[in-house]
Amino acid sequence: MTRTRFHTSALLLALSFAGAVADAAPADLLAGYVATARGAQPAFAPSAVRGREFFTSRHGSDWSCSTCHTQDPATEGRHATTQRAIAPLSPLANPRRFTDEARVEKWFGRNCRDVVGRACTAAEKADVLAWLAGAR
Repeated sequence: MTRTRFHTSALLLALSFAGAVADAAPADLLAGYVATARGAQPAFAPSAVRGREFFTSRHGSDWSCSTCHTQDPATEGRHATTQRAIAPLSPLANPRRFTDEARVEKWFGRNCRDVVGRACTAAEKADVLAWLAGAR
């Protein structure tokens, strides 16, 4: 087994244990994003480091993901415009996160348009979810 495949397998295994509290949906979503990303990039492996960088960086707009969700996804955020509270994004801090695929896709769609100005790729979603899944 290559090092990349080993790390991906270890990450998916860890998410399946962490996801036991949250119906294992975060691991299922991650696996789906990884499979889709590998269609375009066969050697793709999710990276928590890239996920954190994507989440905390501005992508040509005034906002980053962390503008509303904070730099620590285990804490409550606040919408930058409405000041409405946003529950923690980390599935370890909020077991209800990433348990409903339709809801996840809805919010990735809205937030990616606001922050990135386009739909996020499966690779970007996988990287962000890999980082969020490990955030305590």
